[in-house]
Amino acid sequence: MTLETKSNPSRQKKIRKPTTSWAAVFLVAFLLLQTSRLDSNAKPASNAFHDDQILVMPRKDTNAKTLLLFHAEHKAEVVRTFEGIRGLQVVRVPEGETAERIAAAYEKSGLVEFAEPDYAIHAALTPNDPYFVDGTLWGLNNTGQNGKADADIDAPEAWDVLNSASNIVVAVLDTGVRFTHEDLAANIWVNPNDGGHGFNAFTGTNDVADENGHGTLVSGVLGAVGNNGKGVTGVAWRVQMMAGKCLDSSGSGSNSTLIACMEYARTNGAKIVNASLDSPTFSLAVSNAILALRDAGIIFVASAGNNGANIDTSPRYPACYEIDNIVSVGASTRLDTVWSLSNFGATNVDIFAPGEQIQTTWSPSDNFYTSIFSGTSYSAPYVSGALALLLARYPLETHQQIISRLMNGADHVPDFAGKCVTGGRLNLRNALSPPITLAVLPTAASQPFQLRLSGGPNRLCVIDSTTNLISWLPVYTNTTAADGTFDFTDPASTNSPRRFFRAVAAP
Repeated sequence: MTLETKSNPSRQKKIRKPTTSWAAVFLVAFLLLQTSRLDSNAKPASNAFHDDQILVMPRKDTNAKTLLLFHAEHKAEVVRTFEGIRGLQVVRVPEGETAERIAAAYEKSGLVEFAEPDYAIHAALTPNDPYFVDGTLWGLNNTGQNGKADADIDAPEAWDVLNSASNIVVAVLDTGVRFTHEDLAANIWVNPNDGGHGFNAFTGTNDVADENGHGTLVSGVLGAVGNNGKGVTGVAWRVQMMAGKCLDSSGSGSNSTLIACMEYARTNGAKIVNASLDSPTFSLAVSNAILALRDAGIIFVASAGNNGANIDTSPRYPACYEIDNIVSVGASTRLDTVWSLSNFGATNVDIFAPGEQIQTTWSPSDNFYTSIFSGTSYSAPYVSGALALLLARYPLETHQQIISRLMNGADHVPDFAGKCVTGGRLNLRNALSPPITLAVLPTAASQPFQLRLSGGPNRLCVIDSTTNLISWLPVYTNTTAADGTFDFTDPASTNSPRRFFRAVAAP
């Protein structure tokens, strides 16, 4: 095939369209029809509940014996009563019945103020890796340890949605990897043809031993094995990391070694390439190699560089190639600020991610860890790990759609405004599962009530309605468009009583 050797704007234009930053996962808006305002007392929506029991609140004027007879008539059993909460009861659902149907029967009886399923709750999933448990991994979960609370990527909340990308191959183009490290070995890719773990561009062999350490540091951030009781956890607990040794023991290489590893990644099944390296020199050869990755649907993640410079005016490569499969990443601190040496740029840095004092795996031994290093080299694998999880969750989407999810999920933080395309820092939770929100659209007084649902692209969502905040009924189901929204018009709104609305993801 013939590679392009000149600019082609239609193919090289980057995705540069950030949208609204979501505030919380599955945020539910309840909208009051009469006043068109948010009602802060409305109940949150949920799709998961225990089908074997419901919660029932008796009316104050209900005779206790009458309610007991109703329980008996429906073969329901009261398993617990909370006397301090006005006699709230936990009622076991009889065999052959469902929680929703029996709750509806109690609602219709007139004996209770409300009856509802026993909705499931759970803690955000957290791994048992020691450096996560003790708070050292602040970039994954920051409760304020020597910094600013929530200056992180919301990893525990995201992992509750998905923590494994075991079917995704990420090529780490670097100094190699210590593939026997206790926290990496299980996540190292194995070539089915030769049993190797990648490609050494200097020797033309599969010897990818890390004689420098940088590649092992990067690999730990991206995909150290999670929840194995050892050391650290990567952004992706399970992933396949392919090593491309394009930098030598001094951390140096050339465009030809980089291209050789890119080509190996392209022809051996990689879906993401992580390049924590940079150069001040534009190369047509490298840009064409990245275009070849783009044609194969492969995402290229590049560190923005550590010069403390605006790369819109002082470009660094490969971060500044204008090709739409590139995600360029700057480094953020535990204070949610731009790291002092991180490069930035309103058009050439896409997003920031943690990059200061990052605890990770290192190469001196199979159980060695360190947090002495900082830089955009470690911010890039945060993003590569996030993209691996996104590809695992949305396998049918294009590289542009996956990158859009990542960018649209960014947390907008003041210090990043004007310094990157998104104006924000990576938020894995928002990218994996955007919160669902409802907004009122302006309409004339005599026109039907209109809402706009936002919840991420290509997502099946349901709008429910109620007049009493107890019994909810679905009134509209639709799939969001590429921009993550759809509109709903309530035809009954011109002559109906007060109504509330909520939005949820379809089961």
